[in-house]
Amino acid sequence: MTEDFQLRTDPRTAADMPRVMHALAAQYDVAPERIKALRIIKRSIDARQRNVMVNLTVRCWLDEEPATIALYEPISYGDVSSSERKAVVVGAGPGGLFAALRLIEAGVKPVLIERGKNVDERRLDIAKISREGTVYPDSNYCFGEGGAGAYSDGKLYTRSKKRGSVDRILQIFNQFGASDDILIDAHPHIGSDKLPGVIRNMRNRILESGGEVHFSTTVTSLKLKEGEVVGVVCADGREFDGPVILATGHSARDVYRMLDAQSVCIEPKGIAVGVRLEHPQQLIDRIQYHSPQGRGEYLPAAEYSFVTQVDGRGVYSFCMCPGGIVVPAASGAGQLVVNGMSPSNRGSRWANSGMVVEVRVEDIGKKYDKFGNLRMMAFQEDLERLCYEQSGCTLNAGAQRMLDFVEGRASESLPRTSYAPGIHPSRLDLWLPPFVGKRLQKGFRKFGSFARGFLTNEAILIGVESRTSSPVRIPRDAATMQHVSVKGLYPCGEGAGYAGGIVSAAIDGEKCAVALAESL
Repeated sequence: MTEDFQLRTDPRTAADMPRVMHALAAQYDVAPERIKALRIIKRSIDARQRNVMVNLTVRCWLDEEPATIALYEPISYGDVSSSERKAVVVGAGPGGLFAALRLIEAGVKPVLIERGKNVDERRLDIAKISREGTVYPDSNYCFGEGGAGAYSDGKLYTRSKKRGSVDRILQIFNQFGASDDILIDAHPHIGSDKLPGVIRNMRNRILESGGEVHFSTTVTSLKLKEGEVVGVVCADGREFDGPVILATGHSARDVYRMLDAQSVCIEPKGIAVGVRLEHPQQLIDRIQYHSPQGRGEYLPAAEYSFVTQVDGRGVYSFCMCPGGIVVPAASGAGQLVVNGMSPSNRGSRWANSGMVVEVRVEDIGKKYDKFGNLRMMAFQEDLERLCYEQSGCTLNAGAQRMLDFVEGRASESLPRTSYAPGIHPSRLDLWLPPFVGKRLQKGFRKFGSFARGFLTNEAILIGVESRTSSPVRIPRDAATMQHVSVKGLYPCGEGAGYAGGIVSAAIDGEKCAVALAESL
């Protein structure tokens, strides 16, 4: 007999399966000799009270040995090499990869096109950004196999439960090599050191099933025939035919310009901009776990999630990276953009998060009206260019101590940072747009009022965090997933304005693939 039990234990017990078994036997009056196998299937930390507890769902096999303790049945991918049904998938981020895999399930041959390099070659170019200050336009933290999430953390937590099956996405990641922990933890995380291997396995499966993958291949225009997309044209002159899933990510500005030039309807969309906030991880552990000793031996590096309203706009933490580092995330010359990532062990001495302010189209002023549907993108570009110029046209980023920023004074010195290209003192409080900077100041005061010690000069702000989401939405029909006015085009994921992270982009990619397969 198999039965699931709910346990609430201290962290030490939760970390040791024999202790879990004894706790379960005692709480539910089950004789230990009846328990033939145990598996934790859900795990979450409750740090709301001073005594931190761990909530567990434990699957227990009573009186009989289990035939298997697997949590799901792996997906079988067939051979589509000779399939007459083909589709073009532009972009090999999570939206594109999961779309390609789901197309294979449906018997459709995917032709996956990626402007950047494969995940291994991409790693070398990313290393040069910090070491040499060189940003390769098609191979960086934003572009390349795996998309922006591959080398900027690999968090799999999403609130997008209504969009599709989160469990299915996590199971596919696990099937391709991610740890079993992602199936269990409330806030699953693969890590930027582990995710590239998972992505490599996905690509190999696509190829083994007869799909195509083309790297260093940039789409420059859509092939249109009587108002329908029938393929793409690439910079090297090659053409690929078929309906198109456009999964190019939120930083592919050339794609937005291409769509606008080809009169494919797009819309400006609100974004969020701000800074990367970096604390010592020990300080966050002490705050979140209510202990001067921090997390101790049995708890992970602490996370936080803050949100408030300031003057009619949201101010919130974004992409929180415990035990992580701040990275240079520009995708071209003349830009300074920061992001965060964590390795799988979340073992650095720092914690960071994006601290951002909601920016709506009406906030940026009439000066951007001349850019039409691309006006939010133009605002984003101007902010990144300003940050670059404030830093002497280098990737050595401007930074300010947190309390100095809130109180409007210069930081005469700065603490050590994880940001490899280096930082220098800068008056972010003066050069950030006032409708962003002043809301951040008020937001930080609010966060400090209910998390004692959070508002401190031990923390620093590094500018600028601007790639939280797409500045454009590519409108589509909710039923067919196709563009509202151009058949054969399936706008997908973050770049189309329909997702906000790895899992939600993957879910969206699958939905587009299912809709496309049905249309064929």
